[in-house]
Amino acid sequence: MSDLHTAFEAAVARSKNLSERPDNPTLLKIYALYKQATAGDNTEAKPSFSDIVGRAKWDAWTKLKGTDGDAARQQYIDLIDSLS
Repeated sequence: MSDLHTAFEAAVARSKNLSERPDNPTLLKIYALYKQATAGDNTEAKPSFSDIVGRAKWDAWTKLKGTDGDAARQQYIDLIDSLS
């Protein structure tokens, strides 16, 4: 496993133990970067209009379309480091 993957997994573990809960826009960014890093571009169906949280997550992930997995991992690591 590469150093980036190891650092990413460590950042994922640290994200579960942040001293403060991040605000909602930051949580959406964390979610989107994680999904982009682990699953790639969003190919899921858009949630219904009544699923506000699901749509927000879907939109955040879709905005990262085309972002390389390694770039998403690095951005995720940087974001978690800034919150720690």
